[in-house]
Amino acid sequence: MSLITLRQLLDHAAENNYAVPAFNISNMEQGLAIVQAAAACNSPVILQASKGARVYAGDIMLHHIVIALSEMYPKVPICLHQDHGNDTGTCYSAMNHGFTSVMMDGSLEADAKTPASYEYNVNITQNVTEVAHSIGVSVEGELGMIGSLETGTSSEEDGVGAQGVFTREELLTDPDLAVDFVQKTKVDALAIACGTSHGAHKFSRKPDGEILAIDVIEKINKKLPNTHLVMHGSSSVPQYLQDLINANGGVITQTYGVPIEEIEKGIKYGVRKVNIDTDCRMAMSGQFRYIANSCPEELDPRKFIIAAMKELTTLCKERYERFGSAGNASKISIISLDDMAQQYKNGVL
Repeated sequence: MSLITLRQLLDHAAENNYAVPAFNISNMEQGLAIVQAAAACNSPVILQASKGARVYAGDIMLHHIVIALSEMYPKVPICLHQDHGNDTGTCYSAMNHGFTSVMMDGSLEADAKTPASYEYNVNITQNVTEVAHSIGVSVEGELGMIGSLETGTSSEEDGVGAQGVFTREELLTDPDLAVDFVQKTKVDALAIACGTSHGAHKFSRKPDGEILAIDVIEKINKKLPNTHLVMHGSSSVPQYLQDLINANGGVITQTYGVPIEEIEKGIKYGVRKVNIDTDCRMAMSGQFRYIANSCPEELDPRKFIIAAMKELTTLCKERYERFGSAGNASKISIISLDDMAQQYKNGVL
C-alpha cells in the first residue's frame, strides 16, 4: 500500500526543496490520469477531495478509488487529503473513511461563507489537530482569506468562499499572526493568503506584485522556516485550454491564472503543497467539447473520457516536473499511521 500522510510527504519535500501538486478529484478517471502521470514521472502526489466532491462521489467510492490506485501504482506515494473541511464533523468523517490528511479551514465559519474570528479559527483547528495527531493523521490549517486583491472579493468554488468585500490587509496572511497560529494549533501545514483565488477568473491581467503578493510568502517563511506552506487557488489557467474551450462552444472571458514561474518563487520560500483544480477541469472539459464538436456522431463516452484523461495526464506531468516532485517517489519510505501517531505523542513531530 502506498498511502502516505501529508506531514511525511511535505517533510521530504522540504528536505529536498520541492513542492507536491495537490489535485482535486471526484471520480475514477481523474484519479487514474493524475496517478498515471505521477508514475511516469516517479513523483509522489496529493489527491484531495472537497466536501462537495465527497457528496458527489460518496466517501466509500472515493476511498476505494484511492485504495485501488495505491495497489495499481504501489511505487507512487499517495496522500488522500480532505480539502477545505468546514467543521470538525467533516474532518472527523474524512478520517473515519481513510483520509490520511485533513484541512480544517477555520478562516470561515461552518457555512463556509462567513469570515470567522481569529479565536474561532485557532480553537477549532486546535481541536481537529489533537484528534488527528492521536491517530497519525496530518492537518492543514488556513490563516487569511483566499481572494482577489484586484476586486477585494472571494470567488466561490464547491460551496466555499467568503462573502463580502474585503481590504487588502484582510486578504493577506499576517506573518506575525501566522507564528502565533502555528504555535497554538500545531498544524502540519499552513495555507496562506497571497492574492490567489479559486476558479478560472483569478486576474484580469498578468499578475504582478500589486495583485499577487509572493513577498508575503517570503515574509512568513522567514518567521516560520520549518513550517510547510500551502498555496491555494494556484491553477495557471493555460491560454491554450481557454482557446480550446472557446473554439468548441465554450464561453470563457480572457483571464489569467497564477504563472508557474511565480509558484516556483513560492517554492523557494517554503511552499510545499500547491492546490490545482481549475486547470484539471479545463483540461478534461476542453477535450469533451472538442470531441463533441468534431465528432457529433460519437456516442461512446469512453472516446470522450480517454481523450480527456490524456490531456489531464499531460498537464499533470508538467506540474510534477516544474514543481520539482518528479524523481522523488522512489526516495520516500512510507511510515504507518500508528508510527506517525507515536511520533506526535513523543514530540518528534
